[in-house]
Amino acid sequence: MVLIAELTAVRHGQSLSNVVFPAAQAAGRLETGITSRDADVPLTALGRAQASALGRAFAAEPPAIRPPDVVLCSPYLRARRTYEIAADAAERDGVLLPTPRFDDRLVDRLLGDWEMTTGLAIEARFPAQAAQWRAEGTWLYRPPGGGENFPDVAARLSSLLADLHADHPRRRVLIVAHDAVVVVLRQIIEGLSFDDLDRISAAGGIRNAGITRFTRHDGRLTLAEFNTVTHLSSARADHQR
Repeated sequence: MVLIAELTAVRHGQSLSNVVFPAAQAAGRLETGITSRDADVPLTALGRAQASALGRAFAAEPPAIRPPDVVLCSPYLRARRTYEIAADAAERDGVLLPTPRFDDRLVDRLLGDWEMTTGLAIEARFPAQAAQWRAEGTWLYRPPGGGENFPDVAARLSSLLADLHADHPRRRVLIVAHDAVVVVLRQIIEGLSFDDLDRISAAGGIRNAGITRFTRHDGRLTLAEFNTVTHLSSARADHQR
C-alpha cells in the first residue's frame, strides 16, 4: 500500500469545557454550569485566538505547518470553529486551505451517561461505577450508556487511517480533532503501550491547538514532531488586547 505523505493532527483551541471542568474540580463543585451537549461546547476567546494563530502558521516564512492537500475535521463545534477560524486567518495572509470533510470517526471519546459530568459528580452519584473505573484504569474502562474505552477509539481511528492511505496516497493530510484522537493516533502509528500513554498524560497531555506531525519514511509513518505550540506565541497577547 502507498501511504499518505504526511499526517498532521491538531487539537482544537481552548474550549469552554477546558476552563470550567478544572475550575469545578479545584473548587470542589459537582456542576460546571454547562448545559449543552459535548458536541456543542464552544471555543473561548483564547481558543479563537489560538485558532487564528494556527491559521497564520500556514503562511509564516518558513511555514510552521505546511498547507495540507486534504483536511478532515471532527464534526464537534469546537473543532469545526478551530478550522474555520484558522482557514480565514490563513486566507487573509494569502494561503487558501482546502474545504474540510467532517468525519464522525474523529469525535472525542464518547462518555455515554457520563457526558459533561465532573469527576466529583461521578464519585458522588455512581460510586460502584467509579470503583470499576479505578479498578480497570482510564484506558480500558468503558462508561455506561454507550461510552467508549480507548481501544474502541483506536478501532474507529484505525479504520480512518486505512481509508486515508487508500484514498489519498502521497498527499498531505490535516486532522483537526480532540486530545483523545491525537493520543490514540500516536498509539496506533507508533505501537505505544498504555504505560507510554500514561507518560504522555503525566507530561501534560495534548495542548490546545498543538501540532503533532507524522511523515512517511521507509514505507511507514514516523513521528516528526509532537505537541508543538511555538506557533501560538502571539495568541495570548492577541487574546489580552
